[in-house]
Amino acid sequence: MATTYTISDLAQEFDLTTRAIRFYEDMGLLEPERSGPGGRNRVYSHRDRTRLKLTLRAKRLGLSLTEAKDLIDMYDSPRDTGPQLKKFLVVLAQHKQQLEAQMAELQATLDEVKAHEKEAKALLAKTTKVGA
Repeated sequence: MATTYTISDLAQEFDLTTRAIRFYEDMGLLEPERSGPGGRNRVYSHRDRTRLKLTLRAKRLGLSLTEAKDLIDMYDSPRDTGPQLKKFLVVLAQHKQQLEAQMAELQATLDEVKAHEKEAKALLAKTTKVGA
């Protein structure tokens, strides 16, 4: 028998809210079976668990949920993994470039803060000497 998970199981395992998991479902990242009266209970498969794990990994890498879904959907097809890996490398390169640009901006801002800090300390030292 295949292992199944409830929404609470996945929420606890991945330290998420059930609302976040339902949101990923709404985005098409997860496709649980329904059971119980009126199909109210979600039953997640091992595939859903893996897709959730990949979604969270993609988010940590800075990918949008749409990009994550596109990549994860590619892995559902058992065909050649070459195209999937090429697309993944393109997405990673784009995000790497974006992160490097953000890092350069942060470094420039940090350098500016350091310069202002140095200037303020120098002015404070002058006013302390004058007042002494």
